Amino acid sequence: MKKYTDQGKVDTRSGFGAGLVEAGRKDGRVVALTADLKGSLKMDAFAAEFPERFIQCGIAEANMVGVAAGLAITGKVPFIGSFAEFVTGRVYDQLRQEVAYGHTNVKIASSHAGITLGEDGATHQTMEDIALMRALPGMAVVVPCDYNQTKNATVAAAEWNGPVYLRFGRPSVPNFTPADEPFVIGKVYNLNEGKDVSIITCGHLVWEALLAAEALEAEGISAEVLNVATVKPLDAAAVVASLKKTGCAVVAEEHNLAGGLGEAVAGVAAKELPTPIEFVNGEDKFGQSGTPAELMKAWGFDAAGLVAAAKRAIARK
Repeated sequence: MKKYTDQGKVDTRSGFGAGLVEAGRKDGRVVALTADLKGSLKMDAFAAEFPERFIQCGIAEANMVGVAAGLAITGKVPFIGSFAEFVTGRVYDQLRQEVAYGHTNVKIASSHAGITLGEDGATHQTMEDIALMRALPGMAVVVPCDYNQTKNATVAAAEWNGPVYLRFGRPSVPNFTPADEPFVIGKVYNLNEGKDVSIITCGHLVWEALLAAEALEAEGISAEVLNVATVKPLDAAAVVASLKKTGCAVVAEEHNLAGGLGEAVAGVAAKELPTPIEFVNGEDKFGQSGTPAELMKAWGFDAAGLVAAAKRAIARK
């Protein structure tokens, strides 16, 4: 199988910060807004380089969305940044009415998403945000896997015509994708060709899927690994092509079952190619406090959990 090198662990939110600066340099229309979380969203460098294009909205997320929508109408390309819980659930009405319904060119930068937020616990561990954003007509949903891909996805989001939900996290994770690989919204990245089982995943679980594929290979099992960095619009053709090849799949995500990547893939499979699928996700529950590594293991999101799910999927062929 193809080998990937961990270039060093770094948080994906820092990839967003770097990508925001690059997008700002490429396009003078790019502006950034945050709700009192400039440091947590790594927007400091953008604010320092482009102070006239940075707006600190304070703890007023709904107002921030409205300001961003207004800026978009005037031709700006606004990025709004906050924690995933605050920039989805707290302002869903504003996102629906002012961003999605109006199809305004607002980019929603969502940090501290998923259970790997860690010790802050269930109130801050958003495991429902992908479902909320997928449900909004015209909203692209992007979940990159490491620093490099998050940086490049941020630049791509700035160039995308329409609203984008960009999801990333706080913990340091392996950085392994090519730094110079352009990000294409709507593309599935096939990281490893396989014939026995497809592991379809996104975000922090992509590296774990690669580790799982290595472990399975040692047992004579060939696993295909798909990095679905764009959950919506979903590259259905790539998913179906993989299912045809392997005949079964695991869909793993740092999100609850309802409305996430698993249901998106299952919908494609039901329509195009009914296939045995095992789901690894947060099921129907809230998170809990713990270190990211402890929680990944406890919830079956680590490589060992994915190996077990792959074997269950193969047994169902």
